Amino acid sequence: MPNALLLYPRHPPTYWGNNFALDLLGIRAAFPPLGLLTVAAMFPSRYNLRVVDLNVTSLEDRDLEWADLAFTSTMIVQRPSLEQVVERCNRAGIPVIAGGPHPTTFHREMEGIDHFVLDEVEETFPAFLHDLENGTAKEVYRAPRKPDVTVTPLPRFDLIDMNDYYSMCLQFSRGCPFDCEFCDITKLYGRVSRTKTPEQMVAEFDHLHELGWRGPLFLVDDNFIGNKREVTRLLPAIAEWQKERGYPFTLSTEASVNLVRMNDLMDVMIEAGFDTVFLGIETPNPKALKKMKKPQNINVRDDNYLFTAVRKIQQKGMQVQGGFILGLDEDDESAFDAQIDFIQETGIPIALVGLLTALKDTNLWARLEQEGRLLDKPIEINATSLNFRPQMDPATLVEGYLRVIGTIYDSTLENYFERCLTLLKHLNPVPHIHKPVSEHALYAGIMGIRRRLTADQLPAFSRYVAKVSKDHPRMMPLAIRLAATGHHCEKFTRQQTVIREFKEYLNSELATVRDTRPRSKPRRGAETGLRKAALSRANARRRAIPEEFRYAGDGISEAVAAFQLALNPEIHPTPATRGSLPVVGETRDPGGAGRA
Repeated sequence: MPNALLLYPRHPPTYWGNNFALDLLGIRAAFPPLGLLTVAAMFPSRYNLRVVDLNVTSLEDRDLEWADLAFTSTMIVQRPSLEQVVERCNRAGIPVIAGGPHPTTFHREMEGIDHFVLDEVEETFPAFLHDLENGTAKEVYRAPRKPDVTVTPLPRFDLIDMNDYYSMCLQFSRGCPFDCEFCDITKLYGRVSRTKTPEQMVAEFDHLHELGWRGPLFLVDDNFIGNKREVTRLLPAIAEWQKERGYPFTLSTEASVNLVRMNDLMDVMIEAGFDTVFLGIETPNPKALKKMKKPQNINVRDDNYLFTAVRKIQQKGMQVQGGFILGLDEDDESAFDAQIDFIQETGIPIALVGLLTALKDTNLWARLEQEGRLLDKPIEINATSLNFRPQMDPATLVEGYLRVIGTIYDSTLENYFERCLTLLKHLNPVPHIHKPVSEHALYAGIMGIRRRLTADQLPAFSRYVAKVSKDHPRMMPLAIRLAATGHHCEKFTRQQTVIREFKEYLNSELATVRDTRPRSKPRRGAETGLRKAALSRANARRRAIPEEFRYAGDGISEAVAAFQLALNPEIHPTPATRGSLPVVGETRDPGGAGRA
């Protein structure tokens, strides 16, 4: 019986991941690896399976000693952690099989992988296992077509400890009818939204319920309403299931903004227990929306269409979370204040603002390549570097982006709590969603957050709690959850600022060293002293970065290595050591599974 180790690499910190708030709830990760758990259900019973999610635990030597095969499924942001996982498997002599969105797009650039099972794997995974067992497995398997998701098996949630996670996940559909220029969803999953049956989804709800799950459930569809006919069939079945069991799950999902035009469907979503919807708002600039091929966000008869849409959804009873992009064509310097004003005035507490990235094989990638605007740079994680030439001055764009996130998640959290109060003012309280909790639980939540806030944040938090207690007492449980998320978002913003400032410091220090070198050739000892002093200062700054701000892919070790190399051009790092040159005072993780 082969032992198959299913490995899920670490996600870097993001606004979405709530990394800095998870300990408030005694949990380790926001979401389980749904794709990997679905693949687990495709293995024949003769396989022994073990799931190791590096977001909740570490990869131990005993796991590798147990394994005959290692399977991974990853997104682009997990690349740094995946590379560490692959390196350890390679050293242990364990064949690695990779799939998921990241390998599907970038497999030609990946090393150390024995087999790729790409695209959606319902039809190809059994054939791969058959070939593997017969010693005839190919290097790459591609899906011949978009599979029928009604044959997708029930995810193996029994292979994880659900107590490790904030929310469970299920998937109803794949694909999206829209074709936004910057998005790769339609390239991966197509423009025809393929759905599971209502009976299939009810069975998945039953499975989670029988395993003991109660609480948040995220439907991970990239556009839950992409197939209006089928979602209209699904929602009454889910609403009936929830009512019969006293609403054990609180539902959330992602949808396109045209949800606001589906009044009856929103009513059934509320009846089914949806309390949150994530919208790809992107920008309040209609010219930029038109350029990116996003007509669903435009109404020529309503200049305030996006504002109206957010407010109407809130008034129905669902919190709106929003995705926003800066660096779009047709953006100018007014875009920064426009984003801040829109986010604040609509009352979107959780606003995920990012710089535009040209993803490979998207329509945006093709256009920028044709226009000669692509840069030969890899996609970086949580970075302020660009992989294309924007229309706006790049330095202005980056500084403006930092000002936006530094404003909406300011160090005092004043602006954040102001948005929360705007949301609570307009959010319709739904009894089966906004359930009361005990005073003890409320007090514990408030005090838990207070202990984690800085002295500068406590005044705003105290005023916020007092205002909610007076004006929106039924909403206090939601208000506490929002406060915890605000703590995370401010801290994540600070983390990214600290890392960026450190890298800027290295560039400044390098320029200073070069400027202070005498024009005549210095004595070797003097030159060495300059280098040592610069390295000492750099390492002191690096050590001052809080350990909790470090993660695989943060680029700090690579930046220090590049700094060393610039100071000591006679050093020529090999691919194996690049990014890990010896640094004064640096300690390394001998297991290779921790931070870079």
